[in-house]
Amino acid sequence: MEEEREFYLKTCIQESLNSRELDRQISAGLFERTTMGAKKVSNHIRKLDTRDIMGFKDTYIFDFLNLPKEHTESELQKALVAQMKDFILELGKDFLFVGEEFRIQVGNSDFEIDLLFFHRGLQCLVALELKAEKFKPEHLGQLNFYLEALDRDVKKEHENPSIGILLCQDQDSEVVRYALNRSMSPTLVAAYQTQLPDKRLLQEKWKEIFEETNVLKQS
Repeated sequence: MEEEREFYLKTCIQESLNSRELDRQISAGLFERTTMGAKKVSNHIRKLDTRDIMGFKDTYIFDFLNLPKEHTESELQKALVAQMKDFILELGKDFLFVGEEFRIQVGNSDFEIDLLFFHRGLQCLVALELKAEKFKPEHLGQLNFYLEALDRDVKKEHENPSIGILLCQDQDSEVVRYALNRSMSPTLVAAYQTQLPDKRLLQEKWKEIFEETNVLKQS
């Protein structure tokens, strides 16, 4: 498909991928996951430059962690930090790591953001929260609170408003869509997998989503 071929050519140039990294991204369905991810973000993110939000994915693949299917959020966080080079490759090379368990203080209470990044292209902080369970709407409340604290107390004047990424072990697309529709912050909900996806099933899911989108546009 011409669109897919052009996508990988641009990705190779932008991310400076070598042949091994490119092969992995093709096998992991980067094209499908990225184009689907651009459709599952809050309305505030949709207003940003399309070239930059295309870096956010529907599903992230962490096969390099060698984690068992049953694991805790703490185990996931420690494994991601230990494999930061591969983690950044999966996120996108515009992400710069700021810190783990990043502490913020609101009133007399302390809170910790699982992982904090800075995105060079968007010029903003990116808070990444990990949930080793299925997405729940209340997860967004916690993330929105963190984004408000970052914008008030951490963000520099020349930087853009902070963005939140909620990584869950599973998600119901309809529940996510409802939850994001009223979200007041620039947020993305994505799933993560610890094994490479079935490329054929991923392509079928991509086709199903985009066919549904075309039907809605025509109605």
